[in-house]
Amino acid sequence: MIRPDVIDLIRVKPGKKFRLKDHNPGWKQSDEFEELGKEALKERAKDILAANLADLAEAQDLLYADGRYSVLIVLQAMDAAGKDGTIKHVMSGVNPQGCQVFSFKKPSTEDLAHNFLWRCMKSLPERGRIGIFNRSYYEDVLVVKVHPEFIGRQLPRKKETFGKAFWTKRYEDINAFERHLVRNGTVVLKFFLNVSKDEQKRRFLERLDRPEKNWKFSPSDLAERGFWDDYMTAYEDALAATSTAEAPWYVVPADNKWVTRAVVADVVTTAIRGLDLHVPELTDEDRKRLDAARVALAAEE
Repeated sequence: MIRPDVIDLIRVKPGKKFRLKDHNPGWKQSDEFEELGKEALKERAKDILAANLADLAEAQDLLYADGRYSVLIVLQAMDAAGKDGTIKHVMSGVNPQGCQVFSFKKPSTEDLAHNFLWRCMKSLPERGRIGIFNRSYYEDVLVVKVHPEFIGRQLPRKKETFGKAFWTKRYEDINAFERHLVRNGTVVLKFFLNVSKDEQKRRFLERLDRPEKNWKFSPSDLAERGFWDDYMTAYEDALAATSTAEAPWYVVPADNKWVTRAVVADVVTTAIRGLDLHVPELTDEDRKRLDAARVALAAEE
């Protein structure tokens, strides 16, 4: 497992000043890591990931059997930060029946006819399950904030009214929504995969240079890259306003995929293990029914 003090480095502290530039997107998170070296750290990360995958599979079974809690994992990031790969690798050992993945792209006409939380609310995980949101309701304080012209499709107001107070109220709506989820048994884990602009460029070029990856590239990816600084400001504001004790944000280094996957797997596994889960205890009546079933089966020819 990753030491708690290391995880604390990437957790956004509620009510504290937060700046993205204070979070290294690479593997050099501390002097200790730099002294250890990249290759040694990479091997350690692989070991941590493998151990967590085994633990996560067991924890998920217990989560399902216990039936009191659900887990919501929110992944937000710039394009090419590795959301899909993180889901694939971290959830590789999880029973598909106990895990649901939803990817939220451009809202539909039906989505726009409801409040901005609606399309995600109806996809929340059931008790006993892990739900993963690949993008989420946070798009409405990120993409929409960078492109305020989209707001007109959501609310019957004039564009000039969408100032600081409007976004503050949206953050309040999100915080209230997540508090409601936590109070009702949903563990909310939010990860911002922090990829650098240089690394995004490298990954975009790889998608263009390798035919088998061409399908992953969209001209809109390049267009949105032009708004990089605006997005960083939007993320900074959103993470600072919505990282709470109940539902904290984790700024996960994403320039090295082995770091990303080890960190996300560790946080998720540790959170589920901390729920004091147990297999439901049988009542005396349940035991009598089991004994009767055993006798019936033994009596069969």
